[in-house]
Amino acid sequence: MTSNNTAFLRTAGREFVDQTGTVVRLRGVAVGGWLNMENFITGYSGNESLMRGTVREILGEEKYELFFDRLLTAFFDEDDAKLLAGMGMNCVRFPVNYRHFEDDSKPFEFKEDGFRHLDRAIEACARHGIYSVIDLHALPGSQNHHWHSDNPTHRPAFFDHPHFQDRVVAIWERIAEHYKDNPWVAGYNPINEPADESRKVVGPFYTRLVDAIRAIDDRHILFLDGNTYSTEFDVFDKEWDNTVYVCHDYAAPGMGNGGDYPGVTDGKYYDRAVLEEKYLKRTEYSRQTGTPVWVGEFAPIYTGDERKDAMRREVLEDQLEIYRREGASWSSWMYKDLGRQGVAMVRPDSPYLKRFGDFVAKKNRLGADNWGSDGNGIIEVTKPFQDMIEHEFPDFDPYPWGRFDWVRTLILNLAVAQPLAYEYAKLFRELSDDELIALADSFALRNCDVRTTLVEQLRNG
Repeated sequence: MTSNNTAFLRTAGREFVDQTGTVVRLRGVAVGGWLNMENFITGYSGNESLMRGTVREILGEEKYELFFDRLLTAFFDEDDAKLLAGMGMNCVRFPVNYRHFEDDSKPFEFKEDGFRHLDRAIEACARHGIYSVIDLHALPGSQNHHWHSDNPTHRPAFFDHPHFQDRVVAIWERIAEHYKDNPWVAGYNPINEPADESRKVVGPFYTRLVDAIRAIDDRHILFLDGNTYSTEFDVFDKEWDNTVYVCHDYAAPGMGNGGDYPGVTDGKYYDRAVLEEKYLKRTEYSRQTGTPVWVGEFAPIYTGDERKDAMRREVLEDQLEIYRREGASWSSWMYKDLGRQGVAMVRPDSPYLKRFGDFVAKKNRLGADNWGSDGNGIIEVTKPFQDMIEHEFPDFDPYPWGRFDWVRTLILNLAVAQPLAYEYAKLFRELSDDELIALADSFALRNCDVRTTLVEQLRNG
């Protein structure tokens, strides 16, 4: 049921408030894998543009459009908004790939149709009293090193080329123009997880981008991610009104190679006190500037092993307890997937997993996805290479996450993942329209299971 609250949300000191001045603590989820697709969420391999290109080659344009439009329609609709409202969520973050708004072959030619699914989702959320945050998750040239910025390499070219930066300014000017009068849009998250190794480009670009957005829309909140995947904030040299400095707060024991909790992960002991220490470090800039804390991403990855998953739930409970005590707003990563992390999960007996389940199992065995993997894949292949790099280049510590991540990205997430993308595409060969629709509809909420333990934890968070 739609709320009567139709005034713009805004910041007031360290809090969010509505038009009456009532404090609003934002609690919600991100709908990852939808308007910005990710390999571990929907089961393909590599980056989104490679996947779409290979599937288009197999299906042809007409069937390609049928499948992907149906998938976007089924993945998030009124039923999903209703479920989230029933969980007590009042904010949804919508990650979006720039390719919905612009083609690389036609830079600066804006695609108005890119708003179609986003408008539909924002309106559905509004009918259930839920605010939306629009998150540009993948930028032209890629703003970080990994798959989730639709990066086909291991280098973020966005910071090297003013051309890409100019295009992002133009995209955000159109987005701001489109939503400037919509009070159910809580605000804009202009760059997800920037990773500027020089630390010289992202700060000045933020200033330029904020000025461009504010020239069109001075009412919506700006949610600005810190540098190095939203963990560092020394790139900001000024403060803006009605602005939040977003941190991401993933806990090591909740990740793919996480150990026991409380216990040791990667040689370091973790318990609630350590999680709180990390949280306080990542939110220091918000507290220093007297602005609201919004944890834009967090939450553990589940394994299917009940002993491990019980500890993952304990990680989440400790994080949520810290956020409650601190009055922090948050957006959990994420809402819907194949079962690794989401609230809603595609069923194992769905048409989609019946067709792609063996492929997903192969991908997992090879460690082709970064998220949720221990980074080893077939260890008798990867470990000798890791050892060789460590031995030959003992001082090599590449940005952002060091040698191990650098090697696994190159070997597993690129060299292995990219040929797998062609195997995924071949599984679409000779499918009828009805079969494509059934695959896409596997992601509709009515065809998914709900992780009830996660629902209750978030409801109480």
